[in-house]
Amino acid sequence: MITIKIGENEQNQRLDRFLKKYFRKAPLSYVYKLIRTSVKVNEKRASEQQQLMLGDELLIYISEEQAETYRGTDRISKAKRQFHIAYEDENILIVDKPFGLLTHGTETEKKNTLANQVISYLIETGAYHPSREKTFVPSPANRLDRNTTGLVIFGKNYEAIKGLNAMLRERSQIRKYYLTIVSGEVKGDLHLIDRMEKDREQNKVHVRTELSGEGKRMETLARPLKKTKDFTLVEVELVTGRTHQIRAHLAKAGYPIIGDEKYGDPRINARMKQRFALTTQLLHSYRLCFGQATTPFENLEGVTVECPVPPAFRTILADLFGEEEFS
Repeated sequence: MITIKIGENEQNQRLDRFLKKYFRKAPLSYVYKLIRTSVKVNEKRASEQQQLMLGDELLIYISEEQAETYRGTDRISKAKRQFHIAYEDENILIVDKPFGLLTHGTETEKKNTLANQVISYLIETGAYHPSREKTFVPSPANRLDRNTTGLVIFGKNYEAIKGLNAMLRERSQIRKYYLTIVSGEVKGDLHLIDRMEKDREQNKVHVRTELSGEGKRMETLARPLKKTKDFTLVEVELVTGRTHQIRAHLAKAGYPIIGDEKYGDPRINARMKQRFALTTQLLHSYRLCFGQATTPFENLEGVTVECPVPPAFRTILADLFGEEEFS
């Protein structure tokens, strides 16, 4: 028999969701069969939807050997820190992700990721103790493409992750702003509303008109900050958060991001490569504005977190717009 005491990072979640994470190598059919036949909460049978509370005792009537088969343990790889800290408190960590770093691991690259670097940092500082946790691992509430730089929010505990995900669904609670340089002169503010369909084979999205009714709704706000007749520095606010949204939406509007091989202008990209050695989209998540905050984030209400553009971005900015600094 396996006995599990529910702690702070396991509470307030459904029994089936907890067991899916605890036995993460088990098929779903096995998890639900366990609940029906071999699981008790506080010595009573429980349904799949039962909420686990702090201090609950979970009894699973299988052997330790059988549990180990399905539990699985990943060795936490220590990763050298490349990120900068933009904000930290007892619940969250906001970091500045550098260029070229994956937020999460993939099949081909699992070790050197932003998530692993953050976990290593939290272990070193004593904010995370993997030996004490049954299912919880600190994780990002938002993510950026490998070659997009800037702010990523991590929850240090289960309640923080759950709260951040809820707040990110409400634009008024966390507003996300990006900086980019696009081809063409953007003469006024843009309010773009369309729909997108994902092409998984090409890892690309196609923007459809709002009236088509096909695909997921996407909404983007863009405001020109500096411009010439050929290029515009744009501040972008994401209202929805779809895959490649900024890149695809601006390109569809006629203002492709410079350097963007998927959605950009090949002719402009060739010039940017020759002039600045730029081979990917120039996109930076530079500001997060917290509005009405919920528990446990009351201290963040009204707070703005920013990070500077990277040196390569600053160099291009100075060359195209004749300014050394952006503030």
